[in-house]
Amino acid sequence: MSSYTVLAASVAHSLTEKNSEFLTFLQPVTDREQAMQWVQHYRERYKDAAHVCWAYIIGNTRQPQTQAFSDDGEPNGTAGKPMLHVLTERELGNSLAVVVRYFGGIKLGAGGLVRAYSAAVSQASQLATLVTLSPKVQLSINTDFAFEARIRQLLAQYGGELLSADYQQTVLLKLLLPAESSDTFTQQLQNISAGAIQITAPENTA
Repeated sequence: MSSYTVLAASVAHSLTEKNSEFLTFLQPVTDREQAMQWVQHYRERYKDAAHVCWAYIIGNTRQPQTQAFSDDGEPNGTAGKPMLHVLTERELGNSLAVVVRYFGGIKLGAGGLVRAYSAAVSQASQLATLVTLSPKVQLSINTDFAFEARIRQLLAQYGGELLSADYQQTVLLKLLLPAESSDTFTQQLQNISAGAIQITAPENTA
């Protein structure tokens, strides 16, 4: 579970290709329902458009939670799929791309459509602001007092956060760590304590 980028803010862009106008909108979304609400919004806003094509990808673009696309009446494979490809290549996780096409009287052909829809989303994506999400895991650690200082030191080293500390006969610590560091962190704890530190199975939190 490594860090990945997501779309941070909406983007609007216009492209004209052989008199056809391609209006592109990128929207941050976190699930299919939200994406479909935005698609409906643009359908109603541009009722006179020839096509309202879309594609979305949720989560990490390299391992998406879900993704989908629609050609909305354009020849099969000429709109939605190329749009999704651009979102994936540009690593625009949690994003919806909608391209509204106004036909200009000149047919573009299948290859021309693929290029136009790809270019529309690609140019819009160049204006996009991305943020990096780092999945985190929560660990519960039961340890002797002797190891607490070393654990805190390692926690800081790996960019983790101490959520709580409960002092009884032993110390019970609850930690939040970047997921990509948790295995190494856990291994180091086992090494310094010769396996004496008890670590519960991590829970995904993001």
